This record gives sequence, C-alpha cells and structure tokens, in this order.
Amino acid sequence: MVSATHPPFQVLRRRVLPFRLYQGHIKPQVDEDEHVGICMTKNVKSSSSKDDLAWSEVGQLGLRYARIPLALLLVEAFYWFLTQPSDTLAPLQVTEAWLWNEITNFLYSDGEYVASTLSTHNGWQTRIDFYHPKFPGNFDTVGLYVSDECAGVHEMIFLSTLIAMTEGVPQKVKVKSIIVMCSIIYVLNIMRLVMFYPIARNDCIANPNQAECLSGMWDWHTSVYEWGFLLVLVTMWVVWFWKVGGPARTLDASSAGPDKWRIQLRTTWEQKHILLIIGAIVLMIFALQNVTSNEEAMAAKETLDYCYFSELVSSECGQAQNRWDDAIGYAWSLSALGIVVLGATSMVIQRPDEDGNWPTKAIKNASQDLDSKTATTSRHKQKKSGSWKKKSHEEE
Repeated sequence: MVSATHPPFQVLRRRVLPFRLYQGHIKPQVDEDEHVGICMTKNVKSSSSKDDLAWSEVGQLGLRYARIPLALLLVEAFYWFLTQPSDTLAPLQVTEAWLWNEITNFLYSDGEYVASTLSTHNGWQTRIDFYHPKFPGNFDTVGLYVSDECAGVHEMIFLSTLIAMTEGVPQKVKVKSIIVMCSIIYVLNIMRLVMFYPIARNDCIANPNQAECLSGMWDWHTSVYEWGFLLVLVTMWVVWFWKVGGPARTLDASSAGPDKWRIQLRTTWEQKHILLIIGAIVLMIFALQNVTSNEEAMAAKETLDYCYFSELVSSECGQAQNRWDDAIGYAWSLSALGIVVLGATSMVIQRPDEDGNWPTKAIKNASQDLDSKTATTSRHKQKKSGSWKKKSHEEE
C-alpha cells in the first residue's frame, strides 16, 4: 500500500540516488524536472575553459621564446670556428692596441719614464710593454698583447644577437641600436685595457719588485672576462629594452598570434647573389688549400711529425705546433665563413602578406589574374559595338 503523503519507493530512489550503474559506469539519472541533468551539464561545462592552451600551443609558445638562446648558441659556435686561428681580428686588434698604448702614455707617463711601448706579436702591432721602476723582473717591464678574444667582438656579437631577436621592435631601430651598442662596447673595452697599468703600478709600489704585485691586474682581467662584461651586457640590453618600449611591443607581438615564417630556396637570382656564391666557394677552396698545399703549413707539419717521431721538445717544435694549429684554424675559419655566406645567399626567409598568402601563392594568384585579364580580351568577349549592343541593353 502506498501512502498518499510519501512518494513511491521508485520515485524516492530516483530523487535521492540520481546515479545508476550502467554497463559498469556511473551514469547520471535525471528526475522529472531534469534538475540533476541541468546541474551536471553546468558542472561539465565549467570544468573546461576556452582560454586553456592546448599542448601544441604551449609547444609553439616555448619555441617562440626559445629562439634567443638557440640563436646565441649558433652565434657562439660560429664565433668559435671564426676565431680558431690566432689574430683572426688583426685589424681591430691593432687599432685597439694603438689606442691602449697612446691613452696609457697620455695618462701615466712622466718626464722620468714612458709608461708603455708598442711592439709586434706574431707579426702584428698588438704587443704592449708596461714599464715602471717597481715592476718585477730585470727590465722592469710587463708584456701584454691584444688577442682576438680581447678585442670585444665576442661581446658585440652577443649583445647584437639579443637586440636582433627582440620581438616587436622595428628593424631600423634594431640596426641603429646595434651600431650604438657596439660603439659603447668598443669604448668600454678600451677603458678596461687602460685600467691594467694603474692597478699594476699601485700594487707594485706597495710591494715592489715582487711577482705577486701583478696578481691584482690579473684578478681584474679574470673578473671582467668571466662575469663582469656579461653583467654589463645584460644591463645594457635591459635598459635598451625598457627604453624602446619592449614590454608593450612584446605583448603586442604575442597577442598577434604565432609568427609565421618559413625558409625556402631562393628562386630569383641576381648578379650579386651569384658573386656571393662564387666568393663562398673561393673561401672553401682557400680553406682546403691552407692545409693541403700551403708551403709554410706543410713545412711546419713535417717538422712537427719529426718532433713527434723523435720525441723532441724544443722551441722549434713549439713554433711548428703553433704554425700547424693556425693553418687548421684558418681552414675552419674560412670554411665557416663560406658556409654562412652560402647558406644566407641560397636560402630566403618568407613571411605571409597581410592577407595571409605566402609569396609563392601571391605569384600564382598574380598569374591567374593575368590569365583572366587575357581571357577577357578574347574575340568572344571583346567590347561590343553596333546597334545590337544597344538592343541587348534595352532587353536587360
């Protein structure tokens, strides 16, 4: 017997237990008013959001911001190959050595002695000899030279890469900024070199004629080389980034969607491209010739082989080792330059236009438009003339 005040058991079960087992899974059971069904539908919809990123979008975003470290790694590899031989950047090294010598003499020379003199190292005017009566040694001198690593080019390339890879900044602003930043780095590097003499002089006056008095100069060189210049470069980039409105530009570039581009083989060749390809091939030929038929390199290789065979250790063997290492280094350097020129000339970076069409598609569309224009001038669709034209207009 069913009471009038209490619902039947079946109805009560559906209201209290809105879920039932269906083929091993729990399935929602709605009542007559579909209250549970509506709640479950709302809960399911609220568990996901349209703003959630898919894993593919997360990967694209990661690749977007991973371009800067990847570009830095590629630039570092290229710089390593470029500077394999000694004095690779000899013209720049010579100018910096000359300025270093002139500024040091202007600031620290007096009537009693000349603070520094300029001489040759490996055939280039890159050697600086400091002089002071309190310096250690029989001649009271300290010899230094400007290597390719001390020229500041490494720092220039690093900062230029950071600027070039910054999104949202116009190309002209980047080029001007790179020129200004490289000039600042050049001046800072000269200032770093000029600081060597006063540090060594002050320490050796306090501790005269002792080799330990030069440790302060070497500590200065090591600290700037290892982390000092890196801190300065990052600070320069951060200041530049805020100065040009980098945060807002980067957000605008990110909200505009993924940056679409692709690398394709060049299809249009001009005379300058042909000349660059020929120049790259010539560089590779010189690289091969430098380790196969260069007379000085071959003589150094023979001397080095004899030293290894006889187990000799002499200055002549050391010079032969340096000469052969330079020959291999020049081969790597010329090969790296040739490969970069060859790749940059034969490949092009394509971007879609405002309508989203790639350059190849634009060319096809232009050819199709040209074909359609040609078709309209056929004899079947020529400009009408005569009384029948007027009649056709009247019929319309």
